[in-house]
Amino acid sequence: MDPLSIVLLILIPLISAAVGIICWKVSAKKAHKAGYELRKQEAEAIFGSAEAEGKRIIGEATKEGERKKREFLLAAKEEIHKSRIELEKEIKDRRAELQRSERRLIQKEESLDKKLEAIEVRENGIKAKEDEAENYLNDAKESAARQLSELERISGLSREEAKNILLANVENDIRHETVALMKEYEAQLKYESANKAKEVIASAIQKCAADYVSEMTVSVVPLPNDDMKGRIIGREGRNIKALETLTGIDLIIDDTPEAVILSGFHPIRREVARIALEKLIVDGRIHPARIEEMVEKAKKEVDSVIRKEGENATYETGVYGLHPEIIKLLGRLKYRTSYGQSVLIHSIEVSRLAGIMAAELGLDVNLAKRAGLVHDIGKAVDFEMEGSHIEIGAELAKKYKENADVINAIQSHHGDVEPTSIISVLVQAADAISAARPGARRETLESYIKRLEKLEEIANSFDGVEKTFAIQAGREVRIMVTPEKVSDDDMTLLARDIVKKIESEMEYPGQIKVTMIRETRIVDSAK
Repeated sequence: MDPLSIVLLILIPLISAAVGIICWKVSAKKAHKAGYELRKQEAEAIFGSAEAEGKRIIGEATKEGERKKREFLLAAKEEIHKSRIELEKEIKDRRAELQRSERRLIQKEESLDKKLEAIEVRENGIKAKEDEAENYLNDAKESAARQLSELERISGLSREEAKNILLANVENDIRHETVALMKEYEAQLKYESANKAKEVIASAIQKCAADYVSEMTVSVVPLPNDDMKGRIIGREGRNIKALETLTGIDLIIDDTPEAVILSGFHPIRREVARIALEKLIVDGRIHPARIEEMVEKAKKEVDSVIRKEGENATYETGVYGLHPEIIKLLGRLKYRTSYGQSVLIHSIEVSRLAGIMAAELGLDVNLAKRAGLVHDIGKAVDFEMEGSHIEIGAELAKKYKENADVINAIQSHHGDVEPTSIISVLVQAADAISAARPGARRETLESYIKRLEKLEEIANSFDGVEKTFAIQAGREVRIMVTPEKVSDDDMTLLARDIVKKIESEMEYPGQIKVTMIRETRIVDSAK
């Protein structure tokens, strides 16, 4: 086969393929153009239909809007007409009301004019009467001056002298009436209050009874034998010196058989010394080192007892919520005495009495018990701090955030401060009852005599007192007055003055009765 045939065989298929491709493209382009034209015609048809529909809808909406507009305008015209009718009616009513008000104002003006005319007439009459009264007054003054001159001439007294005599007579009459009223009011007050007070106090005392243990400033420690005294003293007295130095208590070792006396005014230190000495006696080993060890143990034991006694006091009285330090101070009162009376027992009894009286009167029982229990809390540390037990107790109560009524009860239970609540008065009464009960406290002969002498001295310091006798262990003072200097009416005032001075200058348990006696004696002899 020649090369030309080979070339033709190769080119003919290629040319045929190219022609076929060209023909396909031409036919595809024609078909695409025909489809585009068809779609364009369809879109124009749809658009024309939509435009026609839109015109139709707009036309219908326009017609509906015109109809609504006409309806709205018609309704608005009707509303305006209705409002106009109502407004005209309201204006008419207001005009009528204004006319009526105008007529009333005119009538009032006419009435006021008439009243003003009447007032002017009355003022003229009053002025005339004032002028007439002034003339009468001047005449009366002249007549009084003439009468006064005539009275002074007839009586021989000046105006001032007569005035002084008259005032003196009035003063005497008023004084007599005042004393009579005072007696009447006092009798009524005593009658009404005495029965209630007796009932409340008697009920409280019946419900509360406590044993009293007389405490002293010394403690006695029994010994198994007299040989123990030498061991307590030790070589050259070193044991007894060590014990006295560590406890601050004096040991008295005398001829008393099988006993050692501990003397000291600090009750807690005395208790520590007693316990330590008893432990040493039981142990048998007595030397300075052992003494120091036993004293430390005794201190811890006493602290434990103090805490326990304070808690027992709160449980016994039913007073809860006290500060732990207050409870500890209450326990210290176990070793504190007042005239031989245990202050802790006294505080518990005051708490009970105050609570019972508060219940009788319908007051706060818990608050009364609380105030009664802590009223003497200052005595727990009064030998360690400056000031009276009242001042110290009030400061401690303030420090530990106690109630204001409790603080006032502490301050006022001896009358140093005026009580501000009934609770304070109840604590004051309960304290007096507990302290004044027979056998509750003991007094030294010296203080007893001083109290009697002070009572008689206060009574004798008043003018008109002739003799004074303090009787019934100082619980009553009888006063004889001079009849020429003190009248029956004056006796009431004099007794009150003496009572006030006794209250302000003396301290005493319970109460003191003041009895005034005025006696007139006429003595003659038959011959």
